[in-house]
Order: sequence, then C-alpha cells, then structure tokens
Amino acid sequence: MAKALGTLYLVLLHLYLCFVLTQSAPETALVTEIPGFNGTLPSKHYAGYVTVDAKHGRNLYYYFVVSEGKPSEDPVVLWLNGGPGCSSFDGFVYEHGPFNFEAAKNKGSLPTLHLNPYSWSKVSNIIYLDSPSGVGFSYSENETDYETGDIKTASDSHAFLLKWFELYPEFLSNPFFIAGESYAGIYVPTLASEVAKGIDAGVTPNLNFKGYMIGNGVTDDKFDGNALVPFVHGMGIISDELFEEANGECKGNFYNPLSENCTSKLNKIEQDVDGLNIYDILEPCYHGTEAEKIKASYIRLPPSFRKLGETEKPLPVRKRMFGRAWPLRAPVREGIVPTWPQLMDSNDVPCTDDVVAKLWLNNEAVRKAIHTAKTSLVSQWDLCTGRIRYNHDAGSMIKYHKNLTSKGYRALIYSGDHDMCVPFTGSEAWTRSMGYKIVDEWRPWFSNDQVAGFTQGYDKNLTFMTIKGAGHTVPEYKPREALEFYTHFLTGLPL
Repeated sequence: MAKALGTLYLVLLHLYLCFVLTQSAPETALVTEIPGFNGTLPSKHYAGYVTVDAKHGRNLYYYFVVSEGKPSEDPVVLWLNGGPGCSSFDGFVYEHGPFNFEAAKNKGSLPTLHLNPYSWSKVSNIIYLDSPSGVGFSYSENETDYETGDIKTASDSHAFLLKWFELYPEFLSNPFFIAGESYAGIYVPTLASEVAKGIDAGVTPNLNFKGYMIGNGVTDDKFDGNALVPFVHGMGIISDELFEEANGECKGNFYNPLSENCTSKLNKIEQDVDGLNIYDILEPCYHGTEAEKIKASYIRLPPSFRKLGETEKPLPVRKRMFGRAWPLRAPVREGIVPTWPQLMDSNDVPCTDDVVAKLWLNNEAVRKAIHTAKTSLVSQWDLCTGRIRYNHDAGSMIKYHKNLTSKGYRALIYSGDHDMCVPFTGSEAWTRSMGYKIVDEWRPWFSNDQVAGFTQGYDKNLTFMTIKGAGHTVPEYKPREALEFYTHFLTGLPL
C-alpha cells in the first residue's frame, strides 16, 4: 500500500512539474504582427504591463523577445537604458533589438524593418523594460510616483521581475542576467542588489540570477568626474603642457576644482574640446545656429559637458547622441538629477534626432500591435521623458559592486573607448580600485580575427573591457563585436 501511494505521489509530482514547465507565456501578450516588417519572425515576441503597485496604479511596460536559439535553455536578460528617464526602446530600436529600422521613404509612412543579424536575441531571451514609471510606455495613475529615485526604481524593478516570472514560469530555471548602459550604471547594481537580497531571504519565485553587465556606466561621482581630463589627454585632444598644468593646479581633482587657477585650466580644456561630439569623438559634430542651450541653473557642469553635439548616421536615422550620464555631475550634490528635457529650453532631448523611433512607436497600428495602454497617461512616446523628477539617493555604486562580486555574481564592465561622456578612464580606474587580484592581465581581445578592444580580468568574476572605436552606446557602433562579447559573457567563457 505504501509503495503504491509512493508511486502515485511520484506520478502526480511528475504531472505537476510537467504542467508548470510547459505553461506558456500569456497569449494575450503575444505580438502577432509588427507594422513595418514583412516576413516571418525568427522567434516569438510578447509585450504588455506588469502592475507593481495596484493601489497607485503604477504599471511598468515591457517588450519581451524570445531567443532565436534555445529559448528553454538560453539566458533571460533584462535590459535597461539610462537617463534617468530614457526608454529601453532605445536599445530595441537603435542598438541590439531584433530589427534594423530604415527611415520611411514617404512622408506619413512607417519605417521599414529588417532583421538584425547581430540582435542579442540570437543567443538570449531579452526583456526591454521601461523604468521607472513615467518613462516610455510605463505610467502611474498617481502623479506623485513621478518623483522617484534610485532606491524606489530598484524596488519597483525587482517587484516587476518577481511578477514577470510568475507570468512566464517556463523561464524561471534559465540563467538570469541584468544589463544596461549609461545611467543604468546605477539602475543595474541597485536592482541586482535587490535581487540578491531577495534570493538570500528566500523570496519566491526564486530567480536564477547569475550576474550583470554595464556599458559606459555612471558609477561614482569622483571617479567619473575625474575621468575626462586624462581621457582627452590620452586621445591627443589637449597638449602635454596643458595636461601637466591642469594636473599641477588641480592636483588630480578635476571633478571639484578648489582654486581659480585650476578652474582656469579646466576652462582652457573646455575650449579645446568644444565642438567635439562628446558621445563619440570620432563622429562628426554639428552645431546649428539655433542649437539648444543649457539653462543657466546648470552651468556648474564640468568643462566639455556644457555644449552638446549632433552627428549624422545613415541607418538608423538619428543624430548621435544623448548624454545620459553627464548631468549626474554637479546636480547630484544637491540630490536631484534633472532628466534630459528638464535641462533644456524646449522639450527636445539634447543631441538626438529620434525621428525613426518616434514615428514608429507613436503610430496607432504599432501601439495596438505591441499592447500599449489605451490611456491619456501614455499618449506620447518620447525617447527620454521630462515628466519625472529623479533623486540620486543610492550614492556611489562601488559598495554595491563589492557586495555583489563578493557573493560570486559575475560582472562585466565594458566601455566604448571613444566615449567622452562616461570615459573608459573612469571605469578602468574604479574597477582597479576594488583591489581585486588580477587573474587575466591586460591584453587584446579579438573579433573577426581583428583586435576589437582590450580586457583585464580580476578575481571574484569581475572583468573590465574596452571596445575599440565605439562610442557611448557600444552595440550601436560595433554590433558584431557587441554580440560576440555578450555571448561570451553569458556563457562564462573568456574572450
């Protein structure tokens, strides 16, 4: 009798596990058509909302691209763009999403979408999340939620993840990673910390969290603020004499100049870099006669971050770039980080021409196809919003990185080496300051049999790497190389 009951129990357990593991993603979220794209999708797409606060009606929007490889085994990656206040459709449209967007040939028509051979969905399931509430298609029915900050954003994103995996339980056993760029240098480690604490506390569902990666990410006021001068000197933008004079007068403290002589030298450096595209110094820069001016209340920004450039790229049609990290500098000392349109005299995001994304994402057919909310609260999609007021309340990220890597989570810190907005010199310096033993000494890494950048590996699974010739948003500049290092990181294999 006992044996029979035991057998019955095992059979029932097997049936239950099969039921759980074969549950499919919610069919109401399935994206059945992609306006502008003609052809067969290589994988399924899902989109919709997760409510993270029912009382306030606070809803976060996601777009989920299932892996083109082995969805049941490939990692699940959450992607976050920066800002604070920028939509992760930036990554979807312009960087590593499943499509390349070709500008509309006729006025009023939609862009034409082509499959992206370097989409990150080639090797992973990827969630593009609009966060915090008020960004992109995410919204709240309570406007007080639009005053937010690092801690609240991380808490909401963690709540999103727990509920998302309840909706998609078949992906719960997959390795899970968090990734992002620019101000996501704050979003990613703070969220990763919430996830790690939840795992330690036995919160369910139990996420199979393995690690995180950050590109050209904001990390620490001093390291980031002191990175510019060594960068422009190393790139041959300022002379040896000026660098030595600035270094002598400022004593290495470029972030918070304490003397008039130091400020004078920094002003001279600003004159030298004026006119460069701070998001990729190799790209052309254009300043129109009616170029946007930063409001006087923010003129305390460090040299070279006071004037913004536009560059033209043929496909997709967008002028590079937006400096999602630079306003972090001076305003952070007062706690509040202005979002991009709040810095400008108009509602336009500085240094961007996001025509393709805005045309596509504000099209009624597209909005219906990707399941955006039918509410006036998300009537207009903007690449970066001016509706939120954001408090940088988490401080330096170094303590977060030390805690996470000490727990064994894998971390990749990567930098496009021609970005002057969040220069690689700062990221290289703070990763070195962690004091970890070097286990893979500085060396080149290769893609397509060519040197693609340089890397240095530390113990506790921390890696720093550069991508040669890339700017602020690495996958946009170097898609092949980005897919290659992304694949290696997810599999845990060295480049």
